[in-house]
Amino acid sequence: MMQLPETMNPKNSLFNAMNRFIGAVNNMDQTVMVPSLLRDVPLYEDRELVSLKSDTEEGDMYSYYQLLKSIRQDIEWGIRCATATADEERKEGMKLSRTSSSGSTTSSASSVASYSSEEDEEDDEEDLHEQFQYHLTGLQGVLSKLTLSAHSLTKRYKKEIGI
Repeated sequence: MMQLPETMNPKNSLFNAMNRFIGAVNNMDQTVMVPSLLRDVPLYEDRELVSLKSDTEEGDMYSYYQLLKSIRQDIEWGIRCATATADEERKEGMKLSRTSSSGSTTSSASSVASYSSEEDEEDDEEDLHEQFQYHLTGLQGVLSKLTLSAHSLTKRYKKEIGI
């Protein structure tokens, strides 16, 4: 695992958010010596973790411990191969639909399309920037919540074993 020094990046950078999360999970992993003690310990007793439980599944501290470690692994090593394969299949399907629909256009429509495509490109660039900002803000928010959750889980484990 390679962590970048925080002095190189501004305080609110994505790199720092990822490093804080990875550090919190590493600390949690080093503190929790017997993860099986977290089994059957409900999440909802901790105010900081209550918002993290899913609507469909109650879960316990052990499953959340495993989830945090899995997310850390995804950040460090990338998304699993199954997701990449599904994305490649989706992209192939999009290419096929584009080639079949592009063969039916006429030359007069293409001159009108070229004018509107310049406007669309500008709109797409603005839209991409807005989408990026939206997702970056969301990712940083999620990483902050997950970091707090890893700290809370560590504190809760220490409380459970009497440290």
